[in-house]
Amino acid sequence: MAGGIGSRFWPLSVPEKPKQFLDILGIGKTLIQMTYERLLPLVKAENIYILTNESYASLVQEQLPNLTAGQILTEPQRKNTAPCIAYAAAKIVAINPQANMIVCPSDHLIMKEDRFHAIIQTAISDSEQTDSIVTIGINPTKAHTGYGYIEIDSKAERSAGSVSDVQQFREKPDLATAESFINAGNFFWNSGIFIWKASTVIGALKNHQTDIYDLFCSDLSAYNTPEEQAFVNDAFNKTQDISIDYAVLEKASNVKVVVSDFDWSDLGTWGSLSEHIELDNANNALIGENIHVFGASNNLISSKTNRKVLVNGLEDFIVVDSEDVLMILSKKDEQDLKHYVAKMESK
Repeated sequence: MAGGIGSRFWPLSVPEKPKQFLDILGIGKTLIQMTYERLLPLVKAENIYILTNESYASLVQEQLPNLTAGQILTEPQRKNTAPCIAYAAAKIVAINPQANMIVCPSDHLIMKEDRFHAIIQTAISDSEQTDSIVTIGINPTKAHTGYGYIEIDSKAERSAGSVSDVQQFREKPDLATAESFINAGNFFWNSGIFIWKASTVIGALKNHQTDIYDLFCSDLSAYNTPEEQAFVNDAFNKTQDISIDYAVLEKASNVKVVVSDFDWSDLGTWGSLSEHIELDNANNALIGENIHVFGASNNLISSKTNRKVLVNGLEDFIVVDSEDVLMILSKKDEQDLKHYVAKMESK
């Protein structure tokens, strides 16, 4: 899934080129390229589909040139994850009714990829054997208020690779609630990664979100034909805006979670990026060339320009130097970034 606009990574991520198409880590690969390469040991290249907004189709083709046009599935407008997953599942079932699906966001950071592959294989095996909807739970490292949580039975196995029934999904909590989840030990971050048979998720949509099923899945005759895009565009124009979590996962009874042990971040904020970058001796995360730091600590400094950057005396700040914007933001105010940008652009 590669249709989001990544507004919390402003000023590098903008609607014309959101964060999945950026080299956020400064390693010469964009997030969508890293996601694609991560899936190749699990999925044949010809079976990888990219779901994106129609305005990003050329970016996808540019960054993943081995894809055919038929592997880039476009939506005419953003209607959240349930409609785009319904589209993909219907197209895949029309090709292979027995196919498994791995649904991955394109803008997440995952380390220890060998463990990622092992966990996904466990999820595939379980979904095949039980016709379950399987999600991946991330062992929380702290009481995070920016993630949703998955609750399992307090007596269930919690080791990496274990599979448990989901008791319930919890919304992003306040800090006190997040701390209680961590103390309880049977709560995991919701990664937004899903594994199921394509036919299983279509059946779940039929049972729990009939309107989306009727629009995308009840008639498969247009898929993989010249009429597909017109059919899909009409369905997107009529469908509601709803996530797969609300549409299916919170209603279905056959939902399981595999506990993971790979390093993961949804890169929802600049601050989250600091946790996955090597720090200097003063705990600064530096991304880019020609960054010079003196008497500054606990900062994230990113430069995507050829300018020399000198930082002195700052502590706990985010500094981002792009081609046309310089942002200097206190880490404690990062949650207000979207508000600041909106006020700036209104003037």
